[in-house]
Amino acid sequence: MRDKRFIAAHRGGPLSREDHVLLARWAADCAEGVLHLFTRSSDDERPRAALDTARRWANGEVKTGAAMKASLAAHAAARGAGDKAAVAAARAAGQAVATAHFADHCMGALLYAMKALETSGVSADSEFRLQISKLPARLREPVSEGVLLRFRKLGIRRPGPPHGRS
Repeated sequence: MRDKRFIAAHRGGPLSREDHVLLARWAADCAEGVLHLFTRSSDDERPRAALDTARRWANGEVKTGAAMKASLAAHAAARGAGDKAAVAAARAAGQAVATAHFADHCMGALLYAMKALETSGVSADSEFRLQISKLPARLREPVSEGVLLRFRKLGIRRPGPPHGRS
């Protein structure tokens, strides 16, 4: 079930267009931070193109359908990747661009970025805190709550609460 806080206003939800666009840009930034884990083992451009499409959607330059196609392409690139970190990094890009379709995909971008880091031997705790801190205060709680609810499904270690909250 989708978190109602992430349903866009044009679909009858509370999420403003401004916040939807902000989440798409933020998700693209989350995924871009781990893209090197994909590109070190693949020259496939689809994940990078997906991030470009996410930003172009946020700028109003492409429609949601183009974003969905880019998401499918990034996930296809993930299926062809050799190691787990590369797979997760490509999936982070696919989730980031899918934010254009449903805003709650933004959480998948951070979750897969964290998985990419952990599978490459790096703790994802600081990445979680850093990325959550980049959000405006009104979005920090719903995004961090959503991420913390979904982390186990991806098999990543639960990060501590952001900003020292428990």
